[in-house]
Amino acid sequence: MLPLYDVIVVGGGHAGCEAAAAAANLGSKTLLITMDMGKYAQMSCNPAIGGIAKGQIVREIDALGGYTGVITDKSSIQFRMLNRSKGPAMWSPRSQSDRFRFSEFWRLQLESTNNLDLWQDAVVHLLIEDGKVVGVKTKIGVEFKSKTVVLTNGTFLNGLMHIGRSQLEGGRIGESASYFISDQLAEAGFVTGRLKTGTPVRIDGRTIDFSKLAEQKGEEGHYKFSYLPDVKSDLKQRSCWITYTNEDVHGSLEKGFDDSPMYNGTIKGAGPRYCPSIESKLVTFSEKKSHQLFLEPEGENTVEYYLNGFSSSLSWDIQLEAMRKIEGLENAKIFRPGYAIEYDYFDPTQLYHTLETKLIRNLYFGGQINGTTGYEEAAAQGLMAGINAHQKANDLADFVLSRNEAYIGVLIDDLVTKGVDEPYRMFTSRAEYRILLRQDDADFRLTPKGYELGLASKERLDLLNEKIKLRDEVIDFVSSFSLKPQYINSLLEEKGTSLLKQGVKLKDVILRPQISIFDVIEPVTPFNKFLSILPENRYYEILESAEILIKYSGYIDREKQIADKYKRLENINIENRFDYESIHTISTEARQKLTKIKPTTIGQASRISGVSPSDINVLLVMLGR
Repeated sequence: MLPLYDVIVVGGGHAGCEAAAAAANLGSKTLLITMDMGKYAQMSCNPAIGGIAKGQIVREIDALGGYTGVITDKSSIQFRMLNRSKGPAMWSPRSQSDRFRFSEFWRLQLESTNNLDLWQDAVVHLLIEDGKVVGVKTKIGVEFKSKTVVLTNGTFLNGLMHIGRSQLEGGRIGESASYFISDQLAEAGFVTGRLKTGTPVRIDGRTIDFSKLAEQKGEEGHYKFSYLPDVKSDLKQRSCWITYTNEDVHGSLEKGFDDSPMYNGTIKGAGPRYCPSIESKLVTFSEKKSHQLFLEPEGENTVEYYLNGFSSSLSWDIQLEAMRKIEGLENAKIFRPGYAIEYDYFDPTQLYHTLETKLIRNLYFGGQINGTTGYEEAAAQGLMAGINAHQKANDLADFVLSRNEAYIGVLIDDLVTKGVDEPYRMFTSRAEYRILLRQDDADFRLTPKGYELGLASKERLDLLNEKIKLRDEVIDFVSSFSLKPQYINSLLEEKGTSLLKQGVKLKDVILRPQISIFDVIEPVTPFNKFLSILPENRYYEILESAEILIKYSGYIDREKQIADKYKRLENINIENRFDYESIHTISTEARQKLTKIKPTTIGQASRISGVSPSDINVLLVMLGR
């Protein structure tokens, strides 16, 4: 007799793994069904987690008690903090991972999770009674009953791959597509569409001439994703490498355009604007004579490399010919060519903010099925869908994050409010409150919520409370400690900032943009001694948290005021006020969308997919607001 589950999760990708783990850890009897148990959270595209805004999402997942940050840290072979030259609202962690170990660590995590059963099979039918999902039927004919179901099918729904004029059915190279569910949901009234994504060639590293490439090493230091201090990588760290296309490369690629499914009408789905294929770059940026490429190792020991920036659906021989005209790759061999993949998605405006569908009760969608692109966006949706499926199955309150609480809140609100007409990717510019949504303070924002849910552990809450206490003690010390000029002037001179003529509080020195809190530790002996209260494995984390609060509290307060003003200005009429094509201070995408839709109010404009908060601010300035 098969058990009655509280939650069934369909699909073992990044969204499915987070959804299943969250529901099970919250106490729901959970079943995860996937077509291949050897490929949990498979990195189908580039072997990396994080990046601009995506890194913030991963830290939020970790703060709530999810696993993507932990698994990334364990499998990391290179870590970098992007945008360090900008303010902390823009800092974005990114890690290269060993793609094989990443999937292995996820499997080990799932297998050690209480309340979670695993089943290898394909789901072909949803069991629906009186407008409510009650289970699923698999390809081999097994019917599993459940109070809720979470669909996280990724690119597998009617997946079709393209390499030139060749077409292969599947959700990933060498893997079968998933059929029938799309048809069933369409018959139930769901609006469905087709989207496209792609991936580049994989190269044999033994045939790359690295002497012609620029090396990009990882950062040494304390940065990682998880707030758990003892989670770290034991893997060998590896470099990435930089090279560029050239006009000869472009000439070879253009020879294949007649056979390109992108341009001969074969591919109907919209592709990702912010991760375009190399052929799209040649058309969109025809004036550019070269494009930067990154060679990224696929793992700790493998010779396989991912050519980031060279995604393509051109025929394999054109890809190979063009690739061999890239400096350093003249004699390179490939393991397989790049390809594009088309797949079904469902208009996310058909969802509530909980990610439950409006048409069928107790059915939840998460990940690329909602029109997003990226592991991080998928994992975040999976986490939230898994949480809410558990809540619904146990008659508990919905769990929703607002736009001022998390990038996850921005992501989901954008999806269910604006919908998508191309694969959605998160950027810092999509958030109105990015100074409030920094990567460093995700634990402050979300760990108490995760603990209240029952997902974040007591250990996490204790670590947070300790961090708050120690951070505040650091701020109190520098705010009250008087510093004499003779102890600090040599540092100030070295940093190119004005010398002190009289004593000031240590905080006043740290407030200077040229000075970091880490700069003053050595010359200010009492401060150095005081810092012995900080635990060694969280020393930098706590000090950095204190410094950000010291330096940016004014900006944080100002952003709260801007948020209040933004709400008051939402209904300002802008009908026929602008020639958007002439406004070059807004993004190209915003000009295109505003010209097409012609919004009548600032509020309507702000909800158009692709029109960022910074674009809205430009319009407000032009209105004299």
